Amino acid sequence: MKYPSTQETSSLLKDSIWVSSKMYKKLRWFFVLFVLIMFLPWQQNIQAMGKVTTFLPEGRPQEIHSNIAGRVKYWKIKEGDFVKKGDTVLVLNEIKTEYLDPDLLNQTETQITAKEQSVLSYSSKVDAINNQITQLENNRNLTQGKARNKIEQEQYKFKAEQAEYNAALIAVGIAKKQLERDSILAADKLRSTLEVENRRLKFQDALAKKLGAEAKLKVGLNAVENAKIELRNIQSEYGEKLAKAESDRFSAISSQLETEAEVSKLRNSYSNYSIRNGFYIITAPQSGYVSKTQIRGINETIKEGQAVCTIVPEGARLAVELHVKPTDVPLINVGQSVNFVFDGWPTVVFSGWPKASFGTFPGVVYGIDNMIGERGEYRVLIKANDIKKKWPLQLKVGIGARGYMQLKTVPIWYELWRILNGFPADFYIPTLQKDNPKK
Repeated sequence: MKYPSTQETSSLLKDSIWVSSKMYKKLRWFFVLFVLIMFLPWQQNIQAMGKVTTFLPEGRPQEIHSNIAGRVKYWKIKEGDFVKKGDTVLVLNEIKTEYLDPDLLNQTETQITAKEQSVLSYSSKVDAINNQITQLENNRNLTQGKARNKIEQEQYKFKAEQAEYNAALIAVGIAKKQLERDSILAADKLRSTLEVENRRLKFQDALAKKLGAEAKLKVGLNAVENAKIELRNIQSEYGEKLAKAESDRFSAISSQLETEAEVSKLRNSYSNYSIRNGFYIITAPQSGYVSKTQIRGINETIKEGQAVCTIVPEGARLAVELHVKPTDVPLINVGQSVNFVFDGWPTVVFSGWPKASFGTFPGVVYGIDNMIGERGEYRVLIKANDIKKKWPLQLKVGIGARGYMQLKTVPIWYELWRILNGFPADFYIPTLQKDNPKK
């Protein structure tokens, strides 16, 4: 075995030391570069998946429904056609038996005219009854006045007879006293028998007049009572007639109101029939493209409220809805910047360096739902930031999108430390962007 010489060993040792020194210098530069990279700025962000939608509900794809049940008569469009607002999409035929009459509107109008004439007839009847009631009230007042005058007349007559009766009573009293006095004088021979008989005759005559006056008084009292009874009969008679007239008037008014209600109902039916005739033609609610038809062919029966086709509106202002985890919601603010990557567009993304990314599109948060969704995430709505960069014109509703919501800028070493420890991103309230005053 041959051992290396001392000179060879010294040469190998020098070569080894030179290599080690060179490697140490490289490692030192690598370490310095690594330390510098660790202190580079890194923008924290929240990533979320979503899709393209629209600002307003009417800008989203919508189904056209039939307001009535019917049978397809013919189509005026096909899938992929562009239709303007008000263009005819589909024409239907009627299938319900109560609307099959082609002259339904004219017949309903005839019924309305007849009922209106009935209303006028009842109105005239009410006016006639009102006149009858007025005439009865006038006759009642006249008859009652006549009866009251008769009562007053009988009362005056009764008072006269009462005075006559009182005079007869006084005359009887005087005649009686004269008879008694003459009888006493006749006993003393101061009066003759003839004078006494004359006094007795006068007394009997006074009694007879008294009885006649008493009889007349009773007749007068009965006449007063009979006049009062006649007044009550008149009041009762005219009260009954007026009550019957009032009953007839209210019956006529009730019939008039019922007929007016029937007229109103017929007018309502007429309006419903007229509006229903307009439902046979289904029109486009707004301009857009027909994307899908749910009904096949013609003569197919559709139900009330059934969808017939779907229209994608034209020129709708697009937005993006992202679904964010509840832990990230407190870090999102309205007006915050967002970068998007749309499906189908080539991109190179550096999430921490948004300015170095390629193929991304800017947006601004303009709405956050206050209620969590069915998937356990919150919905965040993003609008385009046309000041920085406009979104592609080829975007369609429903295209997938990935959003990067920009947060606080931190060093790379801090971001690595945060991720390794599982800490959330730093709470950050950004300086919100203001709208362009000129715009």
